[in-house]
Amino acid sequence: MRVELRQAGSNQLIDRLELEEVPQPGRWLELPERSYLVLQRHHRYQLRGGRYELSSIALQVKAQRRPADARWWQGQWVIGDPSCQFNARSPLLRCAVLPSGPCERCAHHSLRGEG
Repeated sequence: MRVELRQAGSNQLIDRLELEEVPQPGRWLELPERSYLVLQRHHRYQLRGGRYELSSIALQVKAQRRPADARWWQGQWVIGDPSCQFNARSPLLRCAVLPSGPCERCAHHSLRGEG
């Protein structure tokens, strides 16, 4: 599939690629020399023979390496320890208490209570 990488915020074209699997928002696109976090995905259609066909996909991305403590959790990427009550459970932000991490160094690290 033809994919455009666009800088999130400015919509500036970064690159055009051919990808077999196009990542969903919240996942990292890791290329040999670069890594991006996908923030949004826009489908572009073209009218051909009286029918609309998917012609390309534009990804709004942020240049970012996947953090070492990012993990796949309940169908999504999260940074840090998702069992901590302060964890944002997000690929964008670890937590409000110690956003730069690591979780093991945080004095407020505690398990999320049930209920």
